[in-house]
Amino acid sequence: MMRQVRLWHMCVVIVVSLGSVECSHYIEPLMAMKDGDIIIGGLFPVHESVNIKEGEDGRPSKRNCTRYSMARLLQALMLVEAVETVNRLPLLGNLTLGYHIVDTCSDVTTAVAVTHRYLDDFNSVCPQEEDMHKRESSNESSPANHDSRPGPGHFRSHHVVVGGYHSEISIAVARQLSIKQIPQISYGSTTGILSDKSRFPAFMRTVPEDNYQAQAIVDILVNHGWEWVGLVTTDGDYGRYAAQRFQLHAEKHQICISFSVVLPDILDDTELKDGIRSTVRHLEDSPKVRAVVSFAKPDHMMYIMQELTDNATGRVWIASDNWATSSRVLLNRNLSDVGTIVGVTLKSADTTRFQTYLDSLDPDPAAHQNNTILRQYLWSEGKDLTQPELGAALKKKIYPYAVFSVGLAVRAIARAVVNLCANRDCRGGNNFKPWELKHALRTATFEIDGDSYRFNDHGDINSGYDLVLWRNQDGEVDVHDIVAKYNISSRQLYFVGDGKEKVFSQTGNVTSRCSANCQPGYRKVSQNEMPVCCFECTKCSNNTYSNGTDSNCMTCEAHQWSEEGSSRCLDKKIVFFGWKDNFAIVLLSFAALGVLLTLVVLVLFLAQWSTPVVRASVGPISLLLLISLLGTFVSAVLFVGRPNNPQCQARQVLFGLSFTLCVSCILVKSLKILLAFQIVQSVKQVLKRLYQPYLIIAFCMCYQVAICTVWLILNPPLAEPEDLGHDQIILQCNEGSFLFFGLMLAYIGLLGLIGLVIAFKGRKLPNCYNEAKFISFSMVIYLICWVVFGPVYAQAQAGVYLPAVEMVVILISAYTVLSCHFMPKCYIICFKSHSNTREVFRRKLWDFIRRKDDDPEQRRHSESQSVSSDTSLTSSRSNSLCSTLSGSLSGSEPSLTAKDEKAELGRMSPVFILPPMPDLPLPQPPESHNSSSKPSTLSSEG
Repeated sequence: MMRQVRLWHMCVVIVVSLGSVECSHYIEPLMAMKDGDIIIGGLFPVHESVNIKEGEDGRPSKRNCTRYSMARLLQALMLVEAVETVNRLPLLGNLTLGYHIVDTCSDVTTAVAVTHRYLDDFNSVCPQEEDMHKRESSNESSPANHDSRPGPGHFRSHHVVVGGYHSEISIAVARQLSIKQIPQISYGSTTGILSDKSRFPAFMRTVPEDNYQAQAIVDILVNHGWEWVGLVTTDGDYGRYAAQRFQLHAEKHQICISFSVVLPDILDDTELKDGIRSTVRHLEDSPKVRAVVSFAKPDHMMYIMQELTDNATGRVWIASDNWATSSRVLLNRNLSDVGTIVGVTLKSADTTRFQTYLDSLDPDPAAHQNNTILRQYLWSEGKDLTQPELGAALKKKIYPYAVFSVGLAVRAIARAVVNLCANRDCRGGNNFKPWELKHALRTATFEIDGDSYRFNDHGDINSGYDLVLWRNQDGEVDVHDIVAKYNISSRQLYFVGDGKEKVFSQTGNVTSRCSANCQPGYRKVSQNEMPVCCFECTKCSNNTYSNGTDSNCMTCEAHQWSEEGSSRCLDKKIVFFGWKDNFAIVLLSFAALGVLLTLVVLVLFLAQWSTPVVRASVGPISLLLLISLLGTFVSAVLFVGRPNNPQCQARQVLFGLSFTLCVSCILVKSLKILLAFQIVQSVKQVLKRLYQPYLIIAFCMCYQVAICTVWLILNPPLAEPEDLGHDQIILQCNEGSFLFFGLMLAYIGLLGLIGLVIAFKGRKLPNCYNEAKFISFSMVIYLICWVVFGPVYAQAQAGVYLPAVEMVVILISAYTVLSCHFMPKCYIICFKSHSNTREVFRRKLWDFIRRKDDDPEQRRHSESQSVSSDTSLTSSRSNSLCSTLSGSLSGSEPSLTAKDEKAELGRMSPVFILPPMPDLPLPQPPESHNSSSKPSTLSSEG
């Protein structure tokens, strides 16, 4: 809405100025003129303000330009010097450039009125202009020129306009010039709106737009780490646009604006003093704001500097190109009182040629009849100066960026004229239209100081910026010390020479932040209803870290950890059930002892292979059993040490296969003894044919091999790290599939349970043959251990000692088997060798038979048989026993074909246990005390 109002206001100004501004209402305007084939109009703000005197009778107001600026005078002279330089070059051939420079007085209305004359053919001009035209024409001596140029009293229309400097003036002028498509090239207007070619099709400029300047200022703030800044601007097109773009770029980099003051653009505005006081008050109330960005005009800044109090000084001022080189803002104040001023100015050029031009200027005002701008200065401030004093005085006010911008504009015009008039006669400014020259400008490539330039699609030249540092030198303030250059394309700030040291010597210790930096190990936490720059510092949580100032907390890698408030992550300690662990040493000692004991038993059995104790233990099967125990003890060792994939797979498979072999051997031994003593004769004959111990063992092993093979193929155990949650990572074996792990253990348990049942049936056999008690005990211990192990292992969390749980169960199972099956026999072999004879074994066998015959229950069972066959049965039983024992001596199988032979006689047969010993006499059964009175009973008792 405000923009629409201002546009309407501008339109009204233009209309009013066209209709009401007359020559008589002006104090004689300052201008500089030179005729030529191509006339360049120049709009320069030589005066910086206008006094308006309203007419009492309603006449249009008279405008009196005030506050003459020597720096702006030099900018006008830069155009003069650039034109003269080009005319001396062979570039234009027989063409020349002319100029018509007018003082706009930094006023939009004045500039609009002057531009209106540019659009006319100047058939009617102000009297002073006509006089200058006549003098200019009388100075022309070339007949050729008189042939092609209008005579006195007539000045041709302008082909191109250079100016204005202020964006507000350029906007108003560009709207007028666009009517006839007269090209306009500004050397200082930087507002972004002028890049809109739909509204300003004839506008071009040799400076970048303010968006890039705002971007450059933000990059300077970022480079210094300043995040809490103040902003001062003016309420004009330039100030509003620059401030808007600055706020946009600052927000992207999390730079916060503590306060923003918008000053009235017009100096005589009644609210200006209030804005100045508000700026100073903000500075006093914001001690943490040490950097202030200003897009204000030089006069506004001068007023602010004069009002600064002790609490408002000592800041770093970031000056826009509007006042970056205007030393008069200090007026009567010292630079050290104000603080540090860093200016962003437009790209500079070599000023040597222009300085030479200034040294050649004639100090006599009469010599500059066609340049009232210079004559005004020579009449006033420079009237007592001679050369070289005049040149030296003027050189102090040179703006190097203006030398570049104005000179580049003239070079662009010259190149465009050459391209346009290559195939046509352009003498006298004829034979081409303004829009043709505009097109030639937009497509031309031109050079200055050895570098090539051209206008982009928006009519801009992104030439870059210079960074200047104000400093005291020889009692004066040097505002042209270039310390760095800013490249727009790369967005990089390049320091020149020792520029970095110069800048950071004054700004390096300056901190402009709302909150203190968060040190490494801390993170920023925004405060409620406060800008993002105002925050609190909070420690990073566990397993997070921040290793820089004001950085966010980052999560540590999976293999790392950190404590609260850490600035770095530490590698987690990899732990496992290692060789040096005390508990591991104890278990390994037991495993080694188990291996040693097993080997000792194995050697002892081999040495005593032919003794009854070894033969009664089913010698070959016992050897397999001992070998399986060796594998079991070795598998326990694999549970210690740094896990790896082969180890994880080998330890479970080795244990599963070795202990399956162990339990299978126990099962076969139980079954063999039971077949010898317990089985009913009819069943015994059938099972004896089916009984193949090694095939049974192989059959039992095949199932376990199949389980382990499928397990290793589908989902094998692998070594995997697991986070323990603090500073440790445990490296352990993941069993892969608990299904196959459970099947392996369940299968061993099933075999053990079958062996337990068979052993329980043989619990009443003779002691010399009976291993059922020991088998039963060992299987019960084994089953209890693994039944407890299952749920404990499944529910247990990852830990260093988790492998030790299974290792302990394995060792208990192996030691139980070793102790129950072999320790009693080793005891007999080593310490009771007199019991390790056939006589003892047979005596114990007869004792067992006698006890069985004395058993009342057994007696009743015998009497239930046919009484008529008592004598023959007794004889048959005696003959069978003799035949059995004889078979034992001869090594042949006993005859067990008698159908009426009792089961106990079959149970006593030692054919499966005792080897043949023919030289040993058979023991005679002792006489029974009731043998004479109860012969049938004696016969049945045997």
